[in-house]
This record gives sequence, structure tokens and C-alpha cells, in this order.
Amino acid sequence: MSTTIDLNADLGETTAGNPVADDAAMLEMVSSANVATGFHAGDPHSIAATLADAKSHGVTVGAHIAYNDPAAFGRRFVDYVPAELADETLYQIGALDALARAQGLEVRYVKPHGALYNTIVHHEAHARAVIDGIKAFSRDLPVMLLPGGVAVDIAEEAGLRVIREAFADRGYNPDGTLVSRREAGAVLHDPEAVAQRVLQVAATGSVTAIDGTEVHVGAESVCVHGDSPGSVELTRRIVERLGREGIGIRSTL
Repeated sequence: MSTTIDLNADLGETTAGNPVADDAAMLEMVSSANVATGFHAGDPHSIAATLADAKSHGVTVGAHIAYNDPAAFGRRFVDYVPAELADETLYQIGALDALARAQGLEVRYVKPHGALYNTIVHHEAHARAVIDGIKAFSRDLPVMLLPGGVAVDIAEEAGLRVIREAFADRGYNPDGTLVSRREAGAVLHDPEAVAQRVLQVAATGSVTAIDGTEVHVGAESVCVHGDSPGSVELTRRIVERLGREGIGIRSTL
């Protein structure tokens, strides 16, 4: 059983004053915040507010980069030319880092969002583009990825640190990929099941797939989605269960 685990959440997604998550409540519980960069959600003013709140709680900040598709919340594949995707990756990290530095913070890692995250599990050209964009910003910037994907191999070949991630509230296929949000079982809503998933990752480094098989993920960080219904209560239950088991919540960085 691990004695600590990183708990991360996707935040900073308020656009034009319309929040999709309770960032303030989530930042009281998580150790890392994947902050939107404006490409799938978020605007500069609301992102800055989330960054300020992250600083006040000592939460590590990462750039939550995405395909430039706010109409679909970054959840559709976009057929980019790789060089364009690399430039947009660099642009997003740089924009968030500028806002972070104005708050006395810095971007400490990168995590792709939505369709981009799932695409680079198997799409080599887009995976290389993302890693090229990260390297152009800094070769010392870790990247948070789904274990077992082609992006993990490309990142490690490039000398980047990979933070392998598991999901507290998402369904898994037997091959370790995430169940599509278009299918039943894609999102877990039961607080007890979600908390048990995090304990399973901490204890065994595995998750249980929708067919009942155990999939080894060896994750250093676990994500709970801030925009999921009841996300605050789900996260609170996770924190309570981890506390009872003597497991601390702490960033890997």
C-alpha cells in the first residue's frame, strides 16, 4: 500500500462566468490541478482566478492542453497537421505559464485533455506532435499520460518524465483504455465505488475493467473530474477513505 498518492482534477474550465466545476471546493482537497488553457474551455480571467486559488492552497499546477474545439469541450478528434498541433501545444503551455508566473507560480507538468488525451494513446503522429510541443517549452516538463499508450513510449524516448495516471471516476476497457463517453459505464457516479477505485490503485497499482478483469496501471496520480455530477462529494469521500487508511494526498512534483 502506498503511503501517499497524488490526487488531480481538471479545473479552470469556467468560460464567460459559466462554471462547470466548483474549483474552490476541489482545490481544498486535491494536490494537483490540471488547469485549462482556453482551447477546450476557460478564459484568461477565470483561469487566473483558479491559479490564484491553487496558490493559496499549495496545489501544483499543470497545463491541461487540448484540441482547439471549445464547441465540443475538446472531446472530438481534430485532424491536425502535426506541426500545427506541436505549435498549439507550445502556445497553450506558454499562455498558462505566463498567467501562472503573474501569480508567483509556474506550470509544473502537462496533461492532455479529452479527445487529445485518448487519441495519443494510439495515434503516433499526434503523440509525437504533443511531445515536440512540450520539449519546445522545456525538456524538464513532465507529462501526465494514460499508461500503455504510444505517447508514453515517445515521451520517454525523448527524455521526458512520464507521470502515469489512473481515473477514479471513469470506466476501463480490458486493454487499459477508457470506456468511450458515448457508452454505458463510461463514468462512475457511486462515491463508495470511486473511493474504492482509488484505494485499489494505491494498494495494487491496478483498476478493475468493465468485464471484471484487473488491469495493471502502476499510476502515480489519480484523476477525479471536476465537471462530473457530484464531483465535490465524490472527492470528499475519496479524501475521507484515504485518510482512514493512512494514505496522504501529495503531488508527485
